Amino acid sequence: MKTLILTNYFPPEIGAASHLFYELAETLVGLGDKVTVVTGFPRYNVKELPEKYRGKLFFREQMNGIEVVRLLIPSLPRGIPMVRGLEHLLVGLMLFLGGLVVRRHHVTLVYSPPLTIGLSAWLLGTVKRTPFIFNVQDIFPQYAIDAGILKSRTLIRFFQRMEKFIYRKARYVTVHSDGNRQHLLAKGVPADKIVVVHNWVDTDFITPRDKHNSFHRENKLNGKFIVSFAGTMGFVQDIDTIIEAAHILMPHQQILFLLVGDGVQREAMEKKARRLGLTNVKFLPLQPRTEYPAVLNASDVGLVALIKEVSTPVVPSKLLSIMASGRPAVASLPLSGDAPKIVEAAECGYCVEPGNPQALAQAILDLYKNPALREQLGSNGRHYAEQNFSKQACARQYEALFQKAGGFERSSRLSPTGVKHEEGP
Repeated sequence: MKTLILTNYFPPEIGAASHLFYELAETLVGLGDKVTVVTGFPRYNVKELPEKYRGKLFFREQMNGIEVVRLLIPSLPRGIPMVRGLEHLLVGLMLFLGGLVVRRHHVTLVYSPPLTIGLSAWLLGTVKRTPFIFNVQDIFPQYAIDAGILKSRTLIRFFQRMEKFIYRKARYVTVHSDGNRQHLLAKGVPADKIVVVHNWVDTDFITPRDKHNSFHRENKLNGKFIVSFAGTMGFVQDIDTIIEAAHILMPHQQILFLLVGDGVQREAMEKKARRLGLTNVKFLPLQPRTEYPAVLNASDVGLVALIKEVSTPVVPSKLLSIMASGRPAVASLPLSGDAPKIVEAAECGYCVEPGNPQALAQAILDLYKNPALREQLGSNGRHYAEQNFSKQACARQYEALFQKAGGFERSSRLSPTGVKHEEGP
């Protein structure tokens, strides 16, 4: 199979979005497929642009057998919703232009958001007569409405129409949980078009290791009980509730909240922590991907947090990473979503209602007082991640779906809620 991937995020950018499709592409290459990725030059979560990319409008390179085509996409301020919307339109346009220079392929896979890349794939499909598969990570525009980012009724209607158009034109729409599938069914997307392929975690890259590692020593964590949040501090990540929980647990000075990452909410949360006089909260900058397992390993508990307004059934990728690291998870998020179902099925931690710092603090305190329980929950999570979220299994699901979409039906069989790969005789 020859597969084209369109994505706004790709290494050396740091984050779940960039590494999710990098790992997929790398694994597909290992299975014998030819994969080309069209993306932008690194601009998010990159301290310094590597020399080889500077002053370029277009760049082609090889990364572990993946052909990567990069185009210059202007980097605009991310904290202004209207400007962010303009950037999404530019991303869609530039990735379409990049796709035009790519050799003939059998199928296109799109990472969304931004939603506009779906239009890029449709236009490319019209020109090159290739189907596209639309992978939905965050259901847009609903998640932007929930976060309070998108308020204009005119823009909401515009993006909702775009969303329906893309769902109609896509050969398949993939989602990472059954709850997301139900959400799209309610929007009128045909059942035989929606396929559940769980997000994956590299269980060889993230493994349970000793807490007292180099990251622990370099950051002078001094043997404290570390409660970590590692990732984007954006509009929907409820860092405010984490800060309030830290305030409640101030009397327990052995408990340290470690907040690692960046985002539009970080500065405000740092100011709040200083205003409250919190000595049990430590902020660290975003770490290189190679350090991410060490951050998790240096922790005793991993946090996941979303605001209560999030109505779509999100499964944050950091939950799977926490599980792979063998650490218990404490999740503060809407209890009707799919993430609490995973925590319950895996028996890997606690879920509490969002926006309730008292409940979050109590869950952390329970784990602080019970080392044996922490050990058991962490072990449960690791086992569940290995059995259900391996990147090899998920890549084979996508490979089978590509074959189905491209007309190579002899080696794949599709079901409404997933894809089963069968080798030919």
